[in-house]
Amino acid sequence: MSNKDRVVLAYSGGLDTSVAIGWIAERTGADVVTVSVDVGQGGEDLEAIRQRALDCGAVEAYIADAKDEFAEDYCMKDLQAGALYMDAYPLVSALSRPLMVKHLVTAARQFGGNVVAHGCTGKGNDQVRFENGITSLAPDITCLSPVRDLALTRDFAINYANEHNLPIETTHHNPFSIDQNVWGRAIETGFLEDLWNAPTKDVYNYTDDPTYPPLPDEVVITFEKGIPVAIDGQAVTPLQAIQQLNKRAGAQGIGRIDIVEDRMVGIKSREIYEAPGAMTLITAHKELERVTMDREQARFKRRVSERWGELVYEGQWFSPLKRSLDAFIADTQEYVSGDIRMVLHGGRATVTGRRSETSLYDFNLATYDEGDSFNQSYAKGFIEINGLTSKLAAARDVTFGKGEAMPKLKLS
Repeated sequence: MSNKDRVVLAYSGGLDTSVAIGWIAERTGADVVTVSVDVGQGGEDLEAIRQRALDCGAVEAYIADAKDEFAEDYCMKDLQAGALYMDAYPLVSALSRPLMVKHLVTAARQFGGNVVAHGCTGKGNDQVRFENGITSLAPDITCLSPVRDLALTRDFAINYANEHNLPIETTHHNPFSIDQNVWGRAIETGFLEDLWNAPTKDVYNYTDDPTYPPLPDEVVITFEKGIPVAIDGQAVTPLQAIQQLNKRAGAQGIGRIDIVEDRMVGIKSREIYEAPGAMTLITAHKELERVTMDREQARFKRRVSERWGELVYEGQWFSPLKRSLDAFIADTQEYVSGDIRMVLHGGRATVTGRRSETSLYDFNLATYDEGDSFNQSYAKGFIEINGLTSKLAAARDVTFGKGEAMPKLKLS
């Protein structure tokens, strides 16, 4: 690379990416532009992170407050899809990566970068998500991983930071690897890698211990076309809905997930997640779909949701299939409007009430009491037709001697 080349680096403000600024410059001869995106992860102010990047040698430092964008354009798509990878994981980290990719490519265009770098290792999922996303949006840009491609180890990073007097803490070592945003929190490594070890209290931050919960908390969530628009009658944005439920459901210990997950690279990994707001919203949304969605549409959507979640997990946010599935999911949400009442308590979000003007539930058809409008005489013909193919197949088996033997009755 010539000195005129620029590498755009996804920058968290931590040790590894702070060291990567100078290390990339030394190894490639390029200037480094950092990109920091706020997706509700908390911690330091973006301006403080920006200044640290410049102090560590970046020639430009791009920052973006993307909390509302993340909630509206990414978390809400996951909510409407109802996607849980391996029936458990609400795609906490996977959802944030395509948004970060979008801003990395924007910064590359703005500052003339032709390489995008990230801090992922060579054995995780995020390297795939970043690089698939970048090449999908900008096929002309190449990707670089200092940890994977330039031998940037943790010990080297600590020594490098001390030798160069970088403005970053090098003595504190977190026993876990943590990634978090407003949709949830992901924790791995350390003693959690032994599958027999139970998570200790210091693993959790978004949720309190559900063993000793506060009094039950009743909440009413109002949806319009699959999007939460009010909580307890007060209007909210998607971001506010997630934040409020993170606090209320988190206080009840809701949203703790402990799974052994199938990574893309072929290994299994023990993952702990906290997603109190996400899991509460997903539970409420699924229940409202049961009230408002046609049976066959709902059945097919379950298959679409599973595939949608796999695509997002595997870094295919910008793929043609994901785009097509988005269109189907959006269509299914046309009538997913109404209120869901829940009780949050002791680690569970329990639905206790549903109401919707677009409901397919008909009380007069469902009731067994006076006023029942269902014509039960239709049932006999329905059963005959519904069982006809099985009846014919069974008769054929009997004809060819393959029918199941019926037990003989013993007469006393």
